[in-house]
Amino acid sequence: MTASAVAVRSTHSARTSGRQSRRRGRVEVVHPPLGSLTQRDHRTSAFCHACGSIHVTRLSMSLTDGTPVDFTSCHHCEHRTWEHEGTPLSVGRVLDRTRKL
Repeated sequence: MTASAVAVRSTHSARTSGRQSRRRGRVEVVHPPLGSLTQRDHRTSAFCHACGSIHVTRLSMSLTDGTPVDFTSCHHCEHRTWEHEGTPLSVGRVLDRTRKL
């Protein structure tokens, strides 16, 4: 590759890498930072509401009706919870919100 080709390529990279673009009508979605299973300093403060263990898996998702929820499953006692804005949801309530109309 010639020096001029490298210069053109690096100029193009500098112009496109620092901006947020809208491509084909799509808007960039900002996702919350992910926790870490291996780095203690990057873990969130999730814990089991039944036994207090910090050994849990926590997933954030949206139900079929659009309700944002957090699902937490304990590795120690296998207790599972669904929460919406910090309020626990029963399994029946979650199933009601996931039914297609």
